[in-house]
Amino acid sequence: MKVAVIMGSISDMPVMQEAIDILKAFDIETEVDIVSAHRTPEKLFDFSKNAHHRGITVIIAGAGGAAHLPGMVASMSPLPVIGVPVKSSNSIDGWDSILSILQMPGGVPVATVALNGAKNAGILAAQIIGSHNKSVLDRILLYKKGLKEAVDIASETLHN
Repeated sequence: MKVAVIMGSISDMPVMQEAIDILKAFDIETEVDIVSAHRTPEKLFDFSKNAHHRGITVIIAGAGGAAHLPGMVASMSPLPVIGVPVKSSNSIDGWDSILSILQMPGGVPVATVALNGAKNAGILAAQIIGSHNKSVLDRILLYKKGLKEAVDIASETLHN
């Protein structure tokens, strides 16, 4: 089980690092790379068509601006693709990225998380893997229990 975390530019790394960090916390191997839909189309084609042959289970693709990376990967790969819209310097408040990733045509799905929501993309990738891997599922259950406990503690603190 391995998750590929790709992005269109090195400038996306601060956002995408959150996916890498949460996947590592779930003890899921990651492969990280820059694959630009516009600047390295040959690399994009090779990555997309061959990721499943290299043991990748889920692909997380982050992109800003026109944000074609997640959709282009999904058009060529049989794997689930999770798109992370990234608010970039050339972005229109991130809406261009959100809509580019979200508005996919029928037959080419991309699961889309919130703007800069790479952490949730990592959790979703782990849940996909956890649906058929008990050790990952157990780590997700423990993580969710920790979320609940943090809210319970905050609530208790508020009432004291």
